Amino acid sequence: MTSVSTVLVVGGGTAGNSLAVLLSRAGVEVDLVEVDPGWNVSGSGITLQGNALRVLREVGVWERVEADGFGFDDLGITTPDGTVVHVQRDLRAGGDDLPATVGMQRPRLQEILADAVRACGAGVRLGCTVTSLVQDGAGVDVAFTDGTTGRYDLVVAADGVNSAVREAIGITDRPEPTGMGVWRVPAPRPASVVRTDLAHGGPCFLAGYCPTGEDTLYAYLVEPGRGRDALDPASYADEMRRLAEGYGGAWKEIAGHITDPARVNYTWTQRLLVEGPWHRGRVVLAGDAAHACPPTIAQGAAMSLEDVLVLAELLTTRDTLDDALLTEYRDRRLPRVRMVVDNSVQLGTWMLEGNRDADAPGLIGRTMAALARLP
Repeated sequence: MTSVSTVLVVGGGTAGNSLAVLLSRAGVEVDLVEVDPGWNVSGSGITLQGNALRVLREVGVWERVEADGFGFDDLGITTPDGTVVHVQRDLRAGGDDLPATVGMQRPRLQEILADAVRACGAGVRLGCTVTSLVQDGAGVDVAFTDGTTGRYDLVVAADGVNSAVREAIGITDRPEPTGMGVWRVPAPRPASVVRTDLAHGGPCFLAGYCPTGEDTLYAYLVEPGRGRDALDPASYADEMRRLAEGYGGAWKEIAGHITDPARVNYTWTQRLLVEGPWHRGRVVLAGDAAHACPPTIAQGAAMSLEDVLVLAELLTTRDTLDDALLTEYRDRRLPRVRMVVDNSVQLGTWMLEGNRDADAPGLIGRTMAALARLP
């Protein structure tokens, strides 16, 4: 029993790919379109906590994620010079049979999910997106940039924080900057790096790294956001290396590998939470199109994965697609997502304010304990 026979997924990132697999497995005919002809196979690394791993297991890719990523259960806190001052056991938010955290190369996760989409039988068109959506009570007529058209029972906008579909259906919420900038780079993994270590203070608010495989990690530095014209991308490696050289321990080795500006990513953190309905008729938002936040709790991908798990559950266990179903989806997700967005932004605000007395560990602990419950 499903409430839909045909679904269009707009966006081939973590959320869109996972939804395509979940729905196709249930017998729904799915088309996925992704504007990037390279299918988003880029980026440095990603931190996947237990609640994200729980969804990836439902998608059927956990074994490959486990094999290609780096699992660990501890978090280290260091001084800027690299001295470890505390190691804490992290909560296994996905259950005792999954690690607390897996670090992965982001391109590898995308490749694994893309392989799963191809294997599930969904139709995939790359370098293609939507140009128009015309709805009636029974479906959505869609026109595409490649000149083709199609009709679907439901359209899911999983096209990211700057979603064009969100704007096209008249949802006016937009992402807002939070005041922080994040440097990221992939690098070889020193043998000493077997977990995430975080250093507060030094040249930046925060310096951290996460192992992503037997030989790889990704490293990140969080600082006040700079103006978009303040840096030349050709100088990214020099600037990140300059900041990284202010840290000790494994950073001494990591900094020596920050040489290629094309491998360094600098982004401005944003906050987005669509407060009203997440749908208009038969077009509904999922993932970053509905919500986004700074990576201070590393829950962005997890929230997107939970969205599509809940949406797929509702679509494949009900026999009628109506306003009530899509409202229930949003109502199930909003409190949990709001908690993550607000708490992630709060942690960033404490950094910006230089608030050394804030109970950041307590806030993170309470958040993760809540996320251990099923969405």
